[in-house]
Formats: sequence, structure tokens, C-alpha cells
Amino acid sequence: MANLAAETTTNPTNGVSDRHDRHDDGPRGQAGAGPVADDAEWRGVAAEDLDEISDLAGVRLAARSRRLLRVLLRPHRRRLLALMVLVIFEQGSFMLGPLIVAYGIDDAIPALVRGDGWPLTLTVGGYLAAGVVNALTRAGFVRITAIIAQAALLDVRERVFDHAQGLSLSFHEDYTSGRVISRLTSDLDTLRELAEEGIDGLISGVLSVLVISVTLLVLDPPLGLIALAAFIPIIWRTRWFQRVSKTIYRSTRRIVATLIVQFVETMNGLRAVLAFRREPRNSAIFGSLNNSYAVANGDGMVAIAKYTQSIRLIGNLSLTVVMVIGAMRVIDGAIEIGTLTAFLLYVRRMYDPMEQMAMFYNGFQAASAALEKISGLLEEEPTVPEPVSPAAIGRISGDVRFSDVEFSYKPGVPVLHRMDLHIPAGQTVAVVGATGAGKSTLAKLLARFYDPTSGTVTLDGVDVSRLSTEDLRRGVVMVTQESFLFSGSVADNIALGRPSASRAEIEEAADALGAGDFIRALPNGFDTDVRKRGGRLSAGQRQLVAFARAFLADPAVLILDEATASLDIPSERAVQEALHRVLHGRTAVIIAHRLSTVSIADRVLVMSDGRIAEDGTPDELIGEGGAFADLHEAWRESLA
Repeated sequence: MANLAAETTTNPTNGVSDRHDRHDDGPRGQAGAGPVADDAEWRGVAAEDLDEISDLAGVRLAARSRRLLRVLLRPHRRRLLALMVLVIFEQGSFMLGPLIVAYGIDDAIPALVRGDGWPLTLTVGGYLAAGVVNALTRAGFVRITAIIAQAALLDVRERVFDHAQGLSLSFHEDYTSGRVISRLTSDLDTLRELAEEGIDGLISGVLSVLVISVTLLVLDPPLGLIALAAFIPIIWRTRWFQRVSKTIYRSTRRIVATLIVQFVETMNGLRAVLAFRREPRNSAIFGSLNNSYAVANGDGMVAIAKYTQSIRLIGNLSLTVVMVIGAMRVIDGAIEIGTLTAFLLYVRRMYDPMEQMAMFYNGFQAASAALEKISGLLEEEPTVPEPVSPAAIGRISGDVRFSDVEFSYKPGVPVLHRMDLHIPAGQTVAVVGATGAGKSTLAKLLARFYDPTSGTVTLDGVDVSRLSTEDLRRGVVMVTQESFLFSGSVADNIALGRPSASRAEIEEAADALGAGDFIRALPNGFDTDVRKRGGRLSAGQRQLVAFARAFLADPAVLILDEATASLDIPSERAVQEALHRVLHGRTAVIIAHRLSTVSIADRVLVMSDGRIAEDGTPDELIGEGGAFADLHEAWRESLA
């Protein structure tokens, strides 16, 4: 299924986004803040935490949501056409009822008194036939509506998942996984409820009101105008409800997303929660959010109650006025009693769907807030986009070059200053320095988790921003300190490095890292389920599996970002022995605080404040007596 981001790139009118530039670092506002006025602040997820927005921003957000809705419904044009045909027949059969009743009262019953029963037979038969047609068309309508709704929800669920995992790392560092979960769960549930319970009521209700309005004017124009005059206060109340409910439901979507974020973070950090006895504090935070959610929902219920009851009151008053004036017209001989009966039935039938439409509008406001947030997520664009025309690179040798590279996470706050660095193919480079010196940033630029603010990073002479993701991940693999394992077997997790690898190749990679022995000692060996986040394994064992995964991928450039930090001394020694074999013939960038890892490096870079302060072989830097020599001496003393 095509990703929405692709549609917005090739044809902006078919997707969510109509923008041509980005302001990623613009202010996003705060919950409960005043209306958004800046044009840039409503784009993407920028206005997600705001309960109130300006009228202009509201119009643009609504337009964005409609574009997404059109994209979702476009594949179902034939079914939508069939729906319209069914609705016409359904409403036609529904509207015949009062006219048949009027004919029965004014013509069929008098004919029966005269001894002619045929008109009454036609009346009863016609009424039954109208009921059967109405039931059949209604059943077809509900079935097709369900098919369209479920297909659209399936589509948007896949779009959100595919698009979210395709967004850049910088986006996910700000936009928590709990919010993505909220988009895929509570927001989609809101859309599902509207699709299953509200669309049929809306379409039939709107058509009923339109057809009945015309019918009333045809039956008796003066009385019809009196009945339709009730629409003036109804429109006024609808505008009030639209204004109030929009703020309420934006608030509920924001709060429920925060609730999910709090729950996910608590469960993911449960060990820290238990270790530091944070349960009372977390419970207090969750309780406060839960209370805010209940209050927001209560406000919504009060608003819909006021709205629906006002519609009902207006309808009853209108029916009473029509009944009184209609009775006077019957007495005057202006209309027949059957016509008045049909008129009253039509007025009643007009207000019944209006109450349904009021309930639909309540669900629609909630769904609009949900669709607005989903469309905002889908409008976000990767800050590290896939090149439109990727450069061909062929076999990768691993020659790396940084040319005039500068980088800032935030404008005006440089993390890496102008840097020139060349790493020949096959060289192992260790990068050391204090925390915050820019070591991990250097690795992230090479792996293209970010693009440099200025300058270029090249692999075998090709700018990494011009390489396809497939070529880049084939050539560069990164192992971080946080060794994430997915639920599944140990073999499955190692095979992530190269899904096509055979079982023998998987075991060979594990053995090369010294991980084979402990894996075979597990209850089911390589088929042992590591459980959620690799919880069945120790931190060191998880890291060894992550190493095996990277080595199986057989990249030309291997980046180790504090990758041995969680290993104990025996495990680290086993890995270092394996590294001598595995790193032979490939480029390696090793970022480490432990200088024991540096011993296998051909070259050492010492970074300080985003700059390369020292560059040379380990022996050369020790002999120069600089920062690395001091680090090395401190390390030797720690071993004493």
C-alpha cells in the first residue's frame, strides 16, 4: 500500500501536505496556550498540544484532514456510488410512508365506506412494499458502509505505521513512542466509532431533512415555511456547539495521548520505578492526567446534552405550532385532515434524524480532532530524506571522508565545528573524549541518522545523502550501547543483520564473537525466546547478540558507539579477541570511554568541544604527552 508521504511528494493535491518548506525548530506552544497565529506552527504535529488555535489555522487543519480523507476514500469510488443509489431508494421508500397514510385517510377510507375496498388494499400493500424496500436498501447500505470504513481504517493504520518508522531519528527523539501508539489506538478507535455508528445516520439524516423540507413546502407552502423557520435557532445552536466542542475534543485527544505516554514510559522504565520507589509519584501523575481526561470528557457530555436537548425542545415547539396552525387551516378548509396528518408525520420524521445528526456531530468533532492529529503525523517529512535519484556505488570498500562538516541539533548551537577528516578503507579509528565532546554525533553523521548542517560526509567518494538507504545500510552498520533485541528467538535477532542468512551462517557469526557457548547453554539454544526487549538475557549477553547481528551484516564500515560499555571484563576480553579477526579488512570507528578497547585501533582521535584536538596512532599520542596521554595514564592507574 502506497505510503502517504510518497503521494505528497509526487502530487501534493492528493495527500496531506501542501508545504514546500519546513520549520522544524519553530515553537510548538504549550497545552492550553492561546490561539496559534504563526503559519508555521500548525504544520505537521506543531499544533498538537494546543487546545485553542486561530481561525486561520483551524481552516488549514480542517483542509489537511479533508485531503487525507479524500486519499483514503478514493479507492472506494464505486462503492460510494453504490451507496448513493441505495440511499436514494432507502430515503424514497422512507418518505412514501406519510404520503401513503395521507392517501389512506383522505381517499381509501372514504372509498371503503362507499363499498370499494381496492384503494385500501393498495394503501396497505404499498405501505408494506415501501417498508420491505427500505429494510433491504438499509441492510445493503450498512454492509457497504462497514466495508468502506474497515478498509479505510486498515489503510490509515498501515500508513501511520509505515510513515512513523520512515521518519528520521530527530523526529522520534522529540515525538515519543506513546504518542505514536495513541495515533494508532485511541485516535483510530475514535474514527472507527464514527465510521461504524455515525456515517449511515449522517447521510440518511441529511437526505431526510432535505427531502422532507421540499415535501413540506409542496404539501402546504405556508405551513412548510412555519415548520422550516425552526432551522434559524437550530443553526445558531449548532454554531455554538461547534465552537465549544472543537476546543473540548482537541483537549481530550491531547490528554489521552499524554496518558498513554505516561503509561508506556512507566512500564518501559519499571525497573527504575521499582528501584527508586517512584510508584506513588507515578500514580499521582497518572491520577492527575486521568482526572483531567474525565473532566474533559464530562465537559463534552455536558455540551452534547445541552445541544441535543435544545434541538429536541425546538423540534417539539415547532411540532406544536404546526399542529395548532394546521388544525386552524383544516377548520378553514384550506387542507385535508389526511394532509395535516402526513405533514405532522413528516415534521416528526425531520426532527428524529436531526437528533441523530446532533449525536453524529458530537462524534464527528471527536473524530475531527483525531483525524487532525493523524494527518499531522503523516504530514511530517523525514529530515534525512531518501534521495530522489540515488547514486550507484557498487562494491563498497569503506573509504570515509568528512569535508568542512558542521552540525547543530539546534540552530546557533554548534555541536561539531568545521571538521575535515579522512579515514582510509580498512583503518580502525578510536574516538575518545569527554562526554558531550561530539563523539556520538560524529558516528550518527556517518551512519546518516542526521545530515550535517554544512559540508559533506562521503563513503568511497559518494555523498552519503545521495546513497539509497539499502546501499547505506549495506555499507555502514552501527552497534550502540543500547542493544535492543526484539521478541523472538536468539537466531531471529542475529538474522536481522542479514535476513537471508542460513542457520549455519548465524551460528558462525555468534561463534566469531564468542557468543556461541552461552547461546547454546540457553534452554532452547539459538531457538530460545529472548522475550520482550531481550529481558531473558543479561546486558552483556544482549550486547554480544547485537555484535553478532552487526557482524553477520558484513558491512564495509562498522561503528561501535560505546558498544562494550555494558560488558563485564571477561566478555569484553572475548569481544576484543573477536574484534581483531572481525575488523580485519574493514573500516571501523570505535567510540569508547574504556581505553582497553582503544588498544586495537590503528589511529586515535581525541575530541573536545566538537573539534578534533589530537589525531595519531596510540603510541604517537602517548609520546606527545597531550590529552590522550593523560587519559591513558589515568586508565593505567585505575588498573593498578
